Amino acid sequence: MNWKLAEAKNKLSEVVRLALTEGPQRVVRRKDAVVVLAERDYEVFTGRKQSFTDFLLNGPDLEELDLSRDPAPMRDVTL
Repeated sequence: MNWKLAEAKNKLSEVVRLALTEGPQRVVRRKDAVVVLAERDYEVFTGRKQSFTDFLLNGPDLEELDLSRDPAPMRDVTL
């Protein structure tokens, strides 16, 4: 959606809400324009990758992952 700068200033909360729910919002001042977008969209556009810590804290649910040890005896190795 396109916004004139004065209108975007008066309705900043709405501009941000729409950027989060509907996508990038374009704000125009004379002949210049800027785009307001959600951080998740920005990360996709810039190729920024999630840190390993963030992946572990916010990643997939691993509750059903079986981490039990195999009870089979170890193999004999001659050194």
